Amino acid sequence: MTTLFGLSNCDTCKKARNWLQRFGVEHAFVDYRDNRQPAATLADWAKQAGGWDALINKSSTTWRQLPPTRKTPGSDAEWQLLLKEYPQLIRRPVVVTDDGVVTQGFSDNGFKARFARALSEQGK
Repeated sequence: MTTLFGLSNCDTCKKARNWLQRFGVEHAFVDYRDNRQPAATLADWAKQAGGWDALINKSSTTWRQLPPTRKTPGSDAEWQLLLKEYPQLIRRPVVVTDDGVVTQGFSDNGFKARFARALSEQGK
């Protein structure tokens, strides 16, 4: 099963959830503001995303409002603390499939490529 991590009120997350429902891709949704993810999970997401900077939505209001000293964490532990405190900084949605592969964001074409096998098995 696919797990979609994001925020319940995020429009992009809603679009991604609707896409998965429309194409019959079985999934669960986890609001990571309500269900803070363990440090090891955040580290894995960052590794698969290409680093902490790639995991962060630096165009968000939350990021822009952070003091400059918080925008330059010097260690994994500092990044993890920042994301535990401000989970809305994580670029949304984070999509994790059973094979452990993590991707971020939503686009119709991106999801078609990501879920091509599931779609072909369903004849869609």
